[in-house]
Amino acid sequence: MVTRREWLKLTGAAGAGLALSPLLLEGLVRREVITRAIPASGERIPIVGLGSSATFASVASDGDRDRLGDVLRTLVENGGTVFDTAPGYGGGVSERVAGELARELGLSDRIFWATKLNVARDGSANPAQARQQVETSFERIGEPVIDLIQVHNMGDPAVQLPILREYKEEGRIRYLGITTTFERQYDELVEVMRNEPIDFIGTDYAVDNLHAEETILPLAQERGIGVLVYAPFGRTRLWNRVEGIDVPEWAAEFDAETWAQFFIKFVAGHPAVTAVTPATSRAEHMLDNLGGGMGRLPDEDTRRRMVEYVEGLPAA
Repeated sequence: MVTRREWLKLTGAAGAGLALSPLLLEGLVRREVITRAIPASGERIPIVGLGSSATFASVASDGDRDRLGDVLRTLVENGGTVFDTAPGYGGGVSERVAGELARELGLSDRIFWATKLNVARDGSANPAQARQQVETSFERIGEPVIDLIQVHNMGDPAVQLPILREYKEEGRIRYLGITTTFERQYDELVEVMRNEPIDFIGTDYAVDNLHAEETILPLAQERGIGVLVYAPFGRTRLWNRVEGIDVPEWAAEFDAETWAQFFIKFVAGHPAVTAVTPATSRAEHMLDNLGGGMGRLPDEDTRRRMVEYVEGLPAA
């Protein structure tokens, strides 16, 4: 982990504009990111990573490479490794730009690369097109082995999961899985979890979005499936709810000093969650997010208190 002086030099040189308080920054520098074991292997990965949808994809499309380089460097130099992307983010720009920047910065082999596969149209996927999309991801990322590829948004798993199994058997990918953040697809996700040999799922989960607690997360624990959580901020929903409101003082009991850390720690506090990957295009936000994976995590009673607190806030 870089020192505070090294961090300030790093971000200052790139004009990142650190917005965190000196005391908060000092606290982050002293801590290490919590790791969780991938159930399929026991390999441990940091519990907070980086997603590349939303603003990351937008900035990648705009060509602000320095800004995204700062974000990737902040992730890796402060204990993170998991980078989640997809060919569909920015029409492939997120995946390509991240791969290029990681190579330029010498970070490629320090990143846990997670991308996705989905060429399904009208519910069906063409196998040749699916294989071509995977090969394109290899070209963009620039690594001989990709850590994780998941079928994106339940795209014809009967066709695309077997293709990913072929890549895993060949040693070209290490883990495979399937994702969705759409309520209409939750039942189908559960069926795949029950009936297919997968290593990971990716889904949405937040302090005001508890659907995953009903079946998905308990089933992941039962079946030994890793879980990547997307949208721990409810995309922008939770930010709208807490605008102008201070983090409650009792959040210090589990080392949350910002709303980002409050929201991330809620998600990370569930034992089924392997990693949380909020998207960002700002280095200071990346550092803040990593703080959500440091220090203490809330226990179950505290997590219920967090839910009740958020439920009492004005609706977004």
